[in-house]
Amino acid sequence: MTQEWWREAVVYQVYVRSFADGDGDGVGDLPGMRSRLPYLADLGVDAVWLTPFYSSPMADGGYDVADYRSVDPLFGTLHDAAGLIHDAHELGLRVIVDIVPNHTSDQHEWFRAGLRDHYVFRQGKGARGELPPNDWQSVFGGPAWRRVADGSWYLHLFAPEQPDLNWENPAVRTEFLDILRFWLDLGVDGFRVDVAHGMVKAEGLPDAGRENQSELLSDAPLPYFDQDGVHDIYREWRRVLDAYPGDRMAVAEAWAPTPERTANYARPDELHQAFNFHFLRADWAADAMRPVIDAMLSTGVPPTWVLSNHDVQRHVTRYGGGETGLRRARAAALLMLALPGSAYVYQGEELGLPEVLDLPESALRDPVWERSGHTDRGRDGCRVPIPWTSTGPSLGFGAGPGWLPQPEAWAKLSAAEQHGSPESMLSLYRKVLRLRRVLPFGEFSWLDLPEGLLGFRRGEFHCVVNFGPSGARLAEPGEVLVASSYHGLEGGEVLLPPDTALWWA
Repeated sequence: MTQEWWREAVVYQVYVRSFADGDGDGVGDLPGMRSRLPYLADLGVDAVWLTPFYSSPMADGGYDVADYRSVDPLFGTLHDAAGLIHDAHELGLRVIVDIVPNHTSDQHEWFRAGLRDHYVFRQGKGARGELPPNDWQSVFGGPAWRRVADGSWYLHLFAPEQPDLNWENPAVRTEFLDILRFWLDLGVDGFRVDVAHGMVKAEGLPDAGRENQSELLSDAPLPYFDQDGVHDIYREWRRVLDAYPGDRMAVAEAWAPTPERTANYARPDELHQAFNFHFLRADWAADAMRPVIDAMLSTGVPPTWVLSNHDVQRHVTRYGGGETGLRRARAAALLMLALPGSAYVYQGEELGLPEVLDLPESALRDPVWERSGHTDRGRDGCRVPIPWTSTGPSLGFGAGPGWLPQPEAWAKLSAAEQHGSPESMLSLYRKVLRLRRVLPFGEFSWLDLPEGLLGFRRGEFHCVVNFGPSGARLAEPGEVLVASSYHGLEGGEVLLPPDTALWWA
């Protein structure tokens, strides 16, 4: 690993409410997660990223923060957070926490006190101000404005319970610098910045002039996202991070129209990384994957790779579901973990968990479900509590049923069930993560391969993926390190089946 740990780290994302339930209330918490830290260390990851556990009314699963310096009782206490950070460090794991700077909860003390200059309030249009100030739409559906008793409107690019902050107010900037210091003083190693492309809005708040704006987040410019002024904020944040020892870092969740715009968030005097969502969104095809990999590597910023997270459909399902999706997910893991840079693994990805598409409507909790008029089921399908054992009311997640029901078939996908099986997805991840730590990776270059194959070398290390519909023959490459599925040898050649990846040295 290079001197700066985050450049090549494998970071495991924990969606706290769905990872491990320590007190039996059906919701994951910090004590439960703390008890599972040895599993993560054994898996072979370098760091863990925790979704928000701050005080919150939970209108959006904790991304509506009421107090950035306290832990919600649902998840534990500040003492639990400090203990978790300590235990993680003892196991050699770094800790990254979420920070949510675009908006607060409407139960935050600022909003409750009516400090309007801390938020984005405007007068409405129409003869009596009865129309929203502009045509901006909420990412969760419907208009992005809500009217209050005096007739004015406030902006909420997400749920109405999540009013957008006014980052033109110096008090907002100062407060978040202090919040960063609070958690850095507690020992966290970095931050994942939620909606890092938000915060600054185009001057005058002009109309977007588009319908279905939520579908354009990473495809087209919008007047409320990815505005150039946001980068001044991150230059201030970087100075705070650099003032602490231990290579503290921040990674941006930045949905931007191009890889070049995404890379702006990871300039040397701003944040350290930005998620590469163009890779996540690429189709399962060699001619779809190569351009997004090229685009990321050509930006000159530290690369990041991610296949799934708590906001998108799990990639086993995106890649076709069933045995096809599982084979492709195994190959995708080898592809992602062979690329230069850091990789982010979403909890349960190492178990091959699919999206749960048939949750009962009565169980759905994502605000997208309500805001869309029950036309979009939202993100709950990728947030179902992960299975630890093959028995019990929540398959080892907790003492009773979890906050979302698990499919019965997940018993066979549990960590305990897979642990002893050398051919399981869990065993594949453990093997590949161990190899990744010791391989002498060199300079990246593409291999010249037939259509349907994608391959590259990094010094003496090679990775090839067969995206095609039929098997392919490769001249026997030398020592095969690992393959995502069964492969064969014949006459000095390797037979690489469809949807299979191979590492060799």
